[in-house]
Amino acid sequence: MNPIIALLKEHKISDQQVKALFQSLTENPLMAMGTLGQLGIAPEKLQGLMMQVMQNPGLIKDAVAELGLDFAKVEAAKAQMK
Repeated sequence: MNPIIALLKEHKISDQQVKALFQSLTENPLMAMGTLGQLGIAPEKLQGLMMQVMQNPGLIKDAVAELGLDFAKVEAAKAQMK
């Protein structure tokens, strides 16, 4: 299982919430970050996760694929932010 999804599951985040978080990531990454902050995950856990993602950005692509979402939308959202 993808470490991002595993961390969310470890904190009892429902499948619906996980999918909604990644759906918002594909549409508006800044909104997704706000949503992630509201899930009640300890800041040190989130920081560790962010470090993993920074070292291996492919984790997001893997998580999006695992959830059956379209990674091209993530790339499009990222391009809009530049």
